[in-house]
Amino acid sequence: MLRFIFNRLLQAIPTIWVIITLTFFLIMNAPGNPFSQEREMREETRQQLMEHYGLDKPLLVQYWTYLKRLASFDLGPSFKQEGRSINEIIAQGFPVSLELGLLALGVALLVGVPAGVIAAARQNTILDYLPMSGAMIGICMPTFVIGPILGLVFGVWLGWFNVAGWFSWEDRVLPAFTLGLAYAAYIARLTRAGMLETLGLDYIRTARAKGLREKTVVLKHALRGGIIPVISYLGPAMAGLISGSFVVETVFQVPGLGRYFIDGALNRDYFMILGTTIFYATLIVGANLLVDIAHTLLDPKLRKA
Repeated sequence: MLRFIFNRLLQAIPTIWVIITLTFFLIMNAPGNPFSQEREMREETRQQLMEHYGLDKPLLVQYWTYLKRLASFDLGPSFKQEGRSINEIIAQGFPVSLELGLLALGVALLVGVPAGVIAAARQNTILDYLPMSGAMIGICMPTFVIGPILGLVFGVWLGWFNVAGWFSWEDRVLPAFTLGLAYAAYIARLTRAGMLETLGLDYIRTARAKGLREKTVVLKHALRGGIIPVISYLGPAMAGLISGSFVVETVFQVPGLGRYFIDGALNRDYFMILGTTIFYATLIVGANLLVDIAHTLLDPKLRKA
């Protein structure tokens, strides 16, 4: 297992380096600069700011300088938020995005897995058609549609939950469900497919032949194998839940990291875009590593590979 983890980490290094390089040169070659929209700024002042941040140097020199910053885990300063570094901004905004992502993941698993298990156990019945129809609707509806609908119904009309802020548990319900329901739909379909494949295997027929109850066969024997596709999906799902919360954070006014990424893109804050992109890329790689480990623990065949 240690060798497996070490090999995955070695593979992650060039991946992250490619992401850093592509993001850097794409941003730096975009028209304009972080100070081009400041119309009231004098040209001399603008030039001094470019020199202060090293943006007047050749592109390869800037790239090498940025790589040296990263070697010391320094993501650089923000061009638009004076006196603040990208490290400080991430440290402030990421815990909120992480909490929202974990809550949404809990919603996705609590809704998706039982729906998929029930649909597989009652194949071609109303208990199969209803969850899968709901899953298809969830896949087709984006979060920027689900969010306002949930906010209107449960926040404005019924008044059960708050539609803005991040202070109490009432503030967290609607954003978590908005973000988690779309992933619950994918998890439900993956669970159903995995369960149907597992329920047709020989050892399941043997368990039934021994006279075990269907509930025991499904939950104790079939679920472990049927859940493997969901485990494989959790890596990109968790990364998507955290990095894809930008729209939800904007709709419900959640003070997470997503708003900084959007502001950085709009204001051409180079270090903000680079820092958040690198941070999210590292999270995705880490999440996929954890999923690979869990997948290996669940599937004994992979341990010998």
